[in-house]
Amino acid sequence: MVDMPDPVLRRALNLPWLVFYGVGVTVGAGVFALIGEVVRVSGDHAVLAFLVAGLVAAFTALSYAVLASAYPRAAGEAIYVKMGFGEMAGRVVGLGVVAIAITSSAVISLAFAGYLGALTGFHSSASVVGVVTLLGLVAWYGVRESVGFASLITVLEVGTLAVVVIGGFPLLATDGAMARLVALPSESTTLVAVFAGAFLAFFAYIGFEDIENMAEETKDPHTAIPAAILWTLGISVALYGLVAAVAVSFPDRTALVNSDAPLALLFERSTGYPAAPIAAMASIAMINGILVQIVMASRVLYGMAREGMIPAALGKLDAKRATPWLAILILTAAILALALFVPFLRLASLTSFIMLLIFFTVNASLYIIGARSGAPEKLRRWRWWGVFGAAVSLGLAAMEAFG
Repeated sequence: MVDMPDPVLRRALNLPWLVFYGVGVTVGAGVFALIGEVVRVSGDHAVLAFLVAGLVAAFTALSYAVLASAYPRAAGEAIYVKMGFGEMAGRVVGLGVVAIAITSSAVISLAFAGYLGALTGFHSSASVVGVVTLLGLVAWYGVRESVGFASLITVLEVGTLAVVVIGGFPLLATDGAMARLVALPSESTTLVAVFAGAFLAFFAYIGFEDIENMAEETKDPHTAIPAAILWTLGISVALYGLVAAVAVSFPDRTALVNSDAPLALLFERSTGYPAAPIAAMASIAMINGILVQIVMASRVLYGMAREGMIPAALGKLDAKRATPWLAILILTAAILALALFVPFLRLASLTSFIMLLIFFTVNASLYIIGARSGAPEKLRRWRWWGVFGAAVSLGLAAMEAFG
């Protein structure tokens, strides 16, 4: 009998597909569900909070882009940290990335339930179970199908935000609105509120780092992966800044921060049109984040299994679909467990804190690897950037932990 070769991941993605993937996972529940909470915490300085969070993400995004150009492999963070700090650290970081995918997906599924409830009055655990199970099946079916589905939803996602911004744009012309937006914090308590809001807003940027985990399914990953990371972050910062500006200008701030569907409320109150279409598009759009997180995290587990860092069973692929079926099954079950039993804001804060610690280790790994003799020239040239990125990430995490 002739031995059949083991199935491998299919290289089916290019730069446009990756940008759709990255924007789809980054722009989602973070802004749809947390915009009200960021405004509650940072008040008139919510735009600045989103920009500070974007700056923190930008430092690390460049580090990811440099490392991915040199080592385009699945389980990117785990491998970078393994090369920098050793196998145990790489294993911890890799599992941390998976934990973030699980917690953030649970946050998104709960936000989805909130918008669905605003639309239909149906707000129960059944909607969470239904959407997570469906997306687990889509992730198993195939990477091209998963990313294609995610790309379609990304168009809806970005379109929804554009409609909200256009509808609320006249609010920027109201008395004092622009003055509030451009005013810098003048007191220490206000500055603390900005950084507290930035910590929460940071959740909205989680996703761009997922792109490098698709490296083994990407054509020309050495150039496509870094470019997709930078494009994704740039688009996200621009969208979030505009949405936050409109939200800060909204006159009924109490209603906004207490709403389960803040952007739908903002659209309805600022335009006079029904909120239902926005709530419907937001509900559909937010499920994108769950799908791409399941896809990404399953590739992290696959890559770690192939590196011998976790049990080999998690690296097994479905012979027909070429997808890591067992990893997808475990992830789907874990997301459901957290979404059904852990409060929303606790999940969001935990996700942001873990992600900042992972960003610290990835940035530090860039310096450690780049400082070695024989390291790729690009890593040697950019190694000090890793120090800056590590300091910024650790600083924001420390401010939240001890503030």
